[in-house]
Amino acid sequence: MEKIFKGLIRINETKWELPATFKEGMLVKGVIYADESIIGSVDERSIEQLANVAMLKGIVKASLGMPDIHTGYGFPIGGVAAVSLDGVVSPGGVGYDINCGVRLLKTNLTKEEVIPGIKDLIEVLYKQIPAGVGSKGKIGFDRSDLDGIVCKGVNFAIEKGFGDKKDSEKIESNGFIKDVDPALISSRAYIRGLDQIGTLGSGNHFIEVQYVDDIFDETAAKKLGLFKGQVTIMIHCGSRGFGHQVCTDYLAIMEEMVKKYNMFIPDKELSSAPLDSKEAKNYLKAMNGAANYAWVNRQFLQYLAKEALTGFFGNIKDHLEIELVYDVSHNIAKFEDHIVDGKKMKLLVHRKGATRAFMKGHPDLPEIYKDTGQPVLIPGDMGRASFVLVGTEKAMEETFGSTCHGAGRILSRNKAIKEAKGRSIKKELEEKGVIVKSSGRETLAEEMPEAYKDISNVVEVVHKSGLSKKVAKLRPIGVIKG
Repeated sequence: MEKIFKGLIRINETKWELPATFKEGMLVKGVIYADESIIGSVDERSIEQLANVAMLKGIVKASLGMPDIHTGYGFPIGGVAAVSLDGVVSPGGVGYDINCGVRLLKTNLTKEEVIPGIKDLIEVLYKQIPAGVGSKGKIGFDRSDLDGIVCKGVNFAIEKGFGDKKDSEKIESNGFIKDVDPALISSRAYIRGLDQIGTLGSGNHFIEVQYVDDIFDETAAKKLGLFKGQVTIMIHCGSRGFGHQVCTDYLAIMEEMVKKYNMFIPDKELSSAPLDSKEAKNYLKAMNGAANYAWVNRQFLQYLAKEALTGFFGNIKDHLEIELVYDVSHNIAKFEDHIVDGKKMKLLVHRKGATRAFMKGHPDLPEIYKDTGQPVLIPGDMGRASFVLVGTEKAMEETFGSTCHGAGRILSRNKAIKEAKGRSIKKELEEKGVIVKSSGRETLAEEMPEAYKDISNVVEVVHKSGLSKKVAKLRPIGVIKG
C-alpha cells in the first residue's frame, strides 16, 4: 500500500483510504471508491469535505465517498455517513433537493418502433410535462391536498387515481415515510411547493427515453422485466422548491443549535443537532415530509409521461404496457439496522448523492425483488448511457448498503458554459442519435456530456468493488431538460 498524493493510501484497485490522522478532529477514516483515472479527477475540496464529515459526533466505521464524488454543500456529493443514536443529524448530509431520485419505467415497445418518430415523441412529452425554472404543475391542488401529499406520500397520488397500488411496492420505502408533522414545515415551503408538484425543474433533472443496449445479468434482467432493445423511460427529479425551503429553514436552525449545544464542527455547512434533541427530531419530520413530496412528484411525472406515450403510440400497440421498475432516493437520511463490528446497530444513514443498494433477501425489499437485490438506477449524462444494477452483500458489509448515484460532475456549471461557448450541444447530441428538448440553451451547456465523468467508468468501479452488480446498460435516444 503506497502512500500517494492528497494524503490518500491505495488499498486495492478500486479503494483508497484517507487515514484518521489526515486532519485533526477526524473520528474515523475516510474511504473513496475509485480507480486511478477517477481518483485523479477528485478535487481537493471534496477530500477536505470527506475528512470534515469524519468529525461528526457519532459517526461509525468511515466517512465514505463513492466514485461520483464531487464538491457539495457540507457533505461531498457522493458521500455516505452513518451515525449512532448518540450522534447528530446534519442537513448538509441530505442536501437542498431532499429525496432527489430516479424512477425507471419499462414498456413493451422496441427501439425499432420508437426511433423513427423520436423527434415527434419528444415534442409531445415536452408539451405534456412542465419543465424548467418557474414551471407550474398542471394538476391543481390546494393546501389540504399538499398536507395529504406530505403526510401520505405516494399513497395520496394512488388514492387520487394517479397510479396503481402495485406502484408503491416498487418504490424505496414504498414511497412513504410516516414520521411527519406538517406543522414543522414553513408556510414558505408550502407556497413554493403548491405550484411545483408535478414539474420536472431544471439543472440535471430530466426525463429520458432510452433503450436497453446491453444486458450483463440475464436472470436479474428478466426478474426486472428488461430485455435487449426494449424502450424505457427514466425520470430524474426531486422535491423542487418545497424541499429546498425545508433545507434552508432548518440549516438556519441548526446553526443556532451548534451554539446551544456547544458543538464542534469543522465547517458551518455541517451544522447539526444531537439526535435526541427536539431540533433534530423536528428536522427529520420535516425532511420526511419533503421526501414524501418528492415521491409524489415523480409519481405525477410518471402519470403525465404515460399519458403522453399512450396518446402517441396508441395506434401502434393495442395494449401499451408501461410499468414501474423501481424508484430510488439519492438525497435522504434514514434510520436503518446495520452490522458494525459484529453487532447489530440502529443507525441514521446520511446519503448525499448516493443510492441505497440492499442485498437480496433484505427485509426492506419487496417480494418481487427479494431474490435479486434492490434495483439500483444510475443515470449518466445526456450523450452516453445509464445503468441498472442490483444491491449486494458486500455493500451491506462496507458501505451501509450504499453505492454511487450518477456520473459525478468534473466541470462546474459556469465552466461548462464557458467550454460550450460557440458550440451547439443540441446539434452535437442529435448527430449522436439523441434528440434533446430544453427550455434554454444554457441548461444544455451546463449539462453537456463533458461536464461529467464517464458513467461507464463510475459504474465499473462499484461493480468491481462489489458494491452493486451490473444488470443492464441503457442508451439515450431522447431527452427533456428544464
